[in-house]
Amino acid sequence: MNWVNESTPQEFVLLGFSDRPWLALPLFAVFLVSYVLTIFGNVAIILVSRLDAKLHTPMYFFLTNLSLLDLCYTTSTVPQMLVNICSSRKVISYGGCVAQLFIFLALGSTECLLLGVMSFDRFVAICRPLHYSVIMHQRLCLQLAAASWLSGFSNSVLQSAWTLRMPLCGHREVDHFFCEVPALLKLSCVDTTANEAELFFISVLFLLIPVTLILISYAFIVHAVLRMQSAEGRRKAFGTCGSHLIVVTLFYGTAIYMYLQPPSPASKDRGKMVSLFYGIITPMLNPLIYTLRNKEVKGAFRRLITRVFIIKKQ
Repeated sequence: MNWVNESTPQEFVLLGFSDRPWLALPLFAVFLVSYVLTIFGNVAIILVSRLDAKLHTPMYFFLTNLSLLDLCYTTSTVPQMLVNICSSRKVISYGGCVAQLFIFLALGSTECLLLGVMSFDRFVAICRPLHYSVIMHQRLCLQLAAASWLSGFSNSVLQSAWTLRMPLCGHREVDHFFCEVPALLKLSCVDTTANEAELFFISVLFLLIPVTLILISYAFIVHAVLRMQSAEGRRKAFGTCGSHLIVVTLFYGTAIYMYLQPPSPASKDRGKMVSLFYGIITPMLNPLIYTLRNKEVKGAFRRLITRVFIIKKQ
């Protein structure tokens, strides 16, 4: 145990793309713009979902949870990344790294489950429309959301503890933009085969199983939609489900690539870019996808803006 404590550095160096200094300005611009859009987009989704009575439905309750999650998700990494890009000392304290690892892992795991819950909501809405209000009652929605958050944070406690107990023997250069499990495991000076096997198993539970259930639910949804007599009903169903399916594809596709492929030196930089995609770009795109393809949200935005102008005129 003393060996572990003595080998723990006081701070880590986050290398990122420091070997390519010409990328600093473009990356800073991309990170900053993405973060600002993420903040405004997700806050707007939360506000309009809470303030518009027509959006007080299970679908928008889960969407509000997703927006809150994405806000915290990006805030756990992007501010530190922006500071490091502008600094000659690209460091993060040990405590900061632990906090970043725990929060990023907890929220990422929660999003895996929450997207699965959202697909179940769409399945019930389209395949069991007459029983929707009975099945998706308020208590069940709260239970599903709470279970997603609790499972995500419980997984983070276990994975963070298993990762941080590995002896580093003074190694402190993290070849990444932020503290993430695969990057920290590479610092260890002992065999990490057991940890990598555990990470793979947990990734299967939180990635492959939910995405398999999502695909099965969408197979039933497509079958039900094609049987609809109303063209307007089919268009609306494909519109709301299409938004969710795009988000699922972006998030799960990049996360599965990162966590379920065998480690390879050749894919090192590619892995950094992929993690940036599901950690920064996807949370930014989520509000755009749900608003641009959803008439209900766009209508709620118009009603909210109209109310604001009326209040100002008074």
